[in-house]
Amino acid sequence: MQTWTTNDIPDLSGKLAIITGATGGLGLETALVLSAKGAEVVLAARNPNKGAEAERLIRARHPAAHVRFDLLDLGDLASVAAFADRHLAAGRPIDILVNNAGVMALPTRQTTVDGFEMQFGTNYLSHFALTGRLLPLLTQAQARVIQLSSVAHRSGHIRLDDLNSTTGYSPWSVYQQSKLAMLMFAIELQRRSDAQGWGLTSVAAHPGFARTDLITNGHAGEPGLFARGARLLEGVLSHSAADGALPILMAATLPNVAPAGYYGPTGFQEMKGPPGVAVIKPQARDAEVARRLWAESERLTGVRYG
Repeated sequence: MQTWTTNDIPDLSGKLAIITGATGGLGLETALVLSAKGAEVVLAARNPNKGAEAERLIRARHPAAHVRFDLLDLGDLASVAAFADRHLAAGRPIDILVNNAGVMALPTRQTTVDGFEMQFGTNYLSHFALTGRLLPLLTQAQARVIQLSSVAHRSGHIRLDDLNSTTGYSPWSVYQQSKLAMLMFAIELQRRSDAQGWGLTSVAAHPGFARTDLITNGHAGEPGLFARGARLLEGVLSHSAADGALPILMAATLPNVAPAGYYGPTGFQEMKGPPGVAVIKPQARDAEVARRLWAESERLTGVRYG
């Protein structure tokens, strides 16, 4: 089978793509490629200075790029609502939404502005709220919606009795839950789109072990076993952020993408390698847990999909 590359991405002129966390790492690599293919790209992130730098970088490589920064702080649902309201007021249908931004394995429990545990709130709940608020524009374009999961979902469990980890906080297990939630969100969104006639194509992707600042940011100041182990394994099992973005780009642009599909590297343990179909663990397909998680997410965020 021929390996998929960015050369296989069709022309995206006239398409609007929104990428969260697009001022660095996987999000920026995704934005670079989509811009090169002609899409209008919105860099949705919380740091205007980094946004300006990302815009300059993309335009330096692709002078004809249509790219702009738009403020979005996923640690604050008011910022999510304001971002969505700006786009709803503009009325431009959204063709591609990449819910990429996230934090990883914070050493101590932290909370968002709204009091949610930081990893669950940032990685999952705010993306749930963002997608729901943008739903009218997504349905108009019959959009492709991509959720960023991780190989970490394999050991994840949804703690429906304590989603915000008010007791028994564990950095890694909480991260696993957030990434399992993202994969379940992708599958459940497709179910609901089919039932309600929204016309969405909902998929998920993961980057494998990509060399980004995610681990550094998550373990800042923590000389622990995980951080040391990650550095030791990096040279053997990891690949670049650009390679890590390939499954995301495949999920976002493959013409015959599988609805509720999951894409990632196809090498050893899906850590790196050419992009392709990834393994979904059984707990991610639990429809009853997904239904309950969806209901609780609507309650916590105040965003209802109708």
